[in-house]
Amino acid sequence: MDLLQALLLAIVQGVTEFLPISSSAHLILPAQVLGWPDQGLAFDVAVHLGSLCAVLVALRDEVLAMLAGALRSLRERRMNAEFRLGLLVVLATVPVIGAGLVLKELVETTLRSVAVIATTTIVFGGVLWFADRRAGGGNEDAGAARTEHDLGVRDAILIGLAQCLALVPGTSRSGITMTAGLLLGLSRQACARFSFLLSIPTIAGAAVLSTKDLLEAPVAVDWAGLAFGFAASAVAAWLCIRFFLALVDRVGFLPFVVYRLVLGTALFVFLV
Repeated sequence: MDLLQALLLAIVQGVTEFLPISSSAHLILPAQVLGWPDQGLAFDVAVHLGSLCAVLVALRDEVLAMLAGALRSLRERRMNAEFRLGLLVVLATVPVIGAGLVLKELVETTLRSVAVIATTTIVFGGVLWFADRRAGGGNEDAGAARTEHDLGVRDAILIGLAQCLALVPGTSRSGITMTAGLLLGLSRQACARFSFLLSIPTIAGAAVLSTKDLLEAPVAVDWAGLAFGFAASAVAAWLCIRFFLALVDRVGFLPFVVYRLVLGTALFVFLV
């Protein structure tokens, strides 16, 4: 894999991991159109670790607050808002772990077709549009919308169940969790922040599983290429998170919905 391919794929992965536009569709399209070979499992691990570092840095205040809240809760023997949010992130992660273990073979084979990815890219783009329109009034009036600290156990479970749909390529993990957050009455900012926090255990878990598979199938490792992919993915993901949180209240989700519809249509026209 040359540096141009590594740079493009790392940037694509870093950006699409957090935007509601489906990373699967974007990783398939350039490979199919340009005839590039598969980037390999080691590169996938590197770019996902880059994305993980990016979200930890971008949301360091929230992450550190949750960790400090956990220590304070243990010391004081009572719940606090930060520890409670951390527990909800963990709770919302549990469903996708179980679903991933059960559906792993199906997801990695049958559901990875271009037709499936194109269909889910379009369908869940429409669902995101509906959720954003339905929540529009609450987002215009900041006082009427909920924040991530207003989430309850039921809300976390529902968002976690929605995240299971992201196992189907083309759905978009960030897209479906933000959609669920909007339908539960969260502001655009809040559903984005909770989605990004939820990505931390999800990406970490995926990286651990991929590393396990990599160790069981040893291959020659291009360390320079992996370091390049890691760095490019981390920078792209960090910029994406910062700009998205700064702009989402003003632009809403409609531009991403339109983009998904165009992308899904392109996949149908050129690749199906």
